[in-house]
Amino acid sequence: MGDDQFLTTDEVLDYLQINLRTIYRLIKARQIPAVRVGRQWRFRRTDLDAWLAARTAGDRDVVSRPRILVVDDEPAVRELLGKSLTLSEYEVDLVGDGPTALDRLSGAEYDLLIIDLKMPGMDGLSVIREARRRNLDLPVIIVTGFSTEANAIEAINLGVSGYLTKPFRIPRLLNVAARALGEPAETVDV
Repeated sequence: MGDDQFLTTDEVLDYLQINLRTIYRLIKARQIPAVRVGRQWRFRRTDLDAWLAARTAGDRDVVSRPRILVVDDEPAVRELLGKSLTLSEYEVDLVGDGPTALDRLSGAEYDLLIIDLKMPGMDGLSVIREARRRNLDLPVIIVTGFSTEANAIEAINLGVSGYLTKPFRIPRLLNVAARALGEPAETVDV
């Protein structure tokens, strides 16, 4: 392989041993220079080697993982969402109620909020309204087992990025999360 040779996305996946989502994050973060050829990306091998050298030199956090706050009062649902998102290379924080979610939103920066609507004490829409007051750019995905037309309309008015009714398939959640974060969604049966 010559130093100026360009690799396809599939070849890069093999060469770097990372997944497609990470490749897109690297492109978006401008960590790996890529050339768009039609609908495909091409990568110069010398750029990839430089990226690998930086990682082996100790710069392991070349690309920051999107940070997601998951809020659901059901421990089993919360844990399932957390594990699924973590396996998809997101940094995930889990909380079980609205007030704790607002505390977390005050103390840290998140790229996405995934929240249940019906929770004891403070419901999801109240948390979203307060989150909107604090950070208008925070994408929000609602997951709920108690969908009503009024809740759906209010969610739209609050500008949520996704509205999933339980039960839903995890690949569907991952696709909605990827789109909310501006990443390409995986093409899977949802």
